[in-house]
Amino acid sequence: MRVLMLGGTVFLGRHVVEALLARGHEPMLFTRGRRNPDLFPECERITGDRTTDLERIGARRFDAVVDTSGFLPAPVRDAAAYLAGRAERYVFVSSVSVYSAHVASPNEESELAALPAGVSSDEFAIEQYGALKALCEEAARTAFGSDRTIVVRPGLIVGPHDPTDRFTYWPCRLARGGDVLAPGRPDNPVQFVDVRDLATWMVSLLERPAAGTFDACAPRGAWTFDDVLRACRAAAQSDARLVWVEDAFLESAGIEPWMGLPLWLPPSAGAPGLLNVEASRAKQAGLVCRPLTETAFDTLQWAGAREPGHEWKAGIAPERESEVLAAWRERRRA
Repeated sequence: MRVLMLGGTVFLGRHVVEALLARGHEPMLFTRGRRNPDLFPECERITGDRTTDLERIGARRFDAVVDTSGFLPAPVRDAAAYLAGRAERYVFVSSVSVYSAHVASPNEESELAALPAGVSSDEFAIEQYGALKALCEEAARTAFGSDRTIVVRPGLIVGPHDPTDRFTYWPCRLARGGDVLAPGRPDNPVQFVDVRDLATWMVSLLERPAAGTFDACAPRGAWTFDDVLRACRAAAQSDARLVWVEDAFLESAGIEPWMGLPLWLPPSAGAPGLLNVEASRAKQAGLVCRPLTETAFDTLQWAGAREPGHEWKAGIAPERESEVLAAWRERRRA
């Protein structure tokens, strides 16, 4: 297959390109050239901005387009309309964040988030991420038709080359040892997908006549928070001790959910379905999630190879963690 990648040098797109090459396909990269420009020298590359430079693609034709860089509906609409006569199928990477916040156990048919009245779809705001992604999905379907569009809604994507640190924090923290602040309850559900499993599965969808919408993450109920932290500890061969701290105490201490302590979403966060997605359709379509320990080990190995002085984008600072744990112990003694 000849596949046009809109993006493809950072995280998910990077792994999709690797999966395409490993399976003998021919990816072509359309990127701005700002991040990892030397990756994949064997691939044809067009440098440009999707909002202004689509004509640089010219008359080239493709078996598929994979769009990992669409966040606003207008650029997705324009790219899909331009490519509808040049490609057979369009894969748009969306997110499980498209579901309405009140949906506790979403599936592909659940109610979607909508922009509040008066809010523009032309400007990105993280608070409207899900609603904007939902509009992007519709833009792709409008241009290509439902029978030629694959919408992939991943949960949290984790693994090597993740630029967000939202999972990477945990194997690295367990590797440091000592008392580890574990948020909430050990049996709280956790969902995510290893980027390599997601990328390989997306390529397999392109290799057969697939279409439709897929929630792409581990099956609901497969893992608990305790499962994840124990896997990270095993991967790090660490003697770290988990200290579980109640949601209410963490909130009173001002700890930020999700980014302050990755994977932690207390009830007050108002996102009951984000880690409780039904996800059976993707499993039936062949998505297989590797063991937690493998994801944790490979992520730890990659993170250890980063340049010294990495500035963490997620996770609690060691000094702050120690303060919170000390206050929690004092609370327990009182």
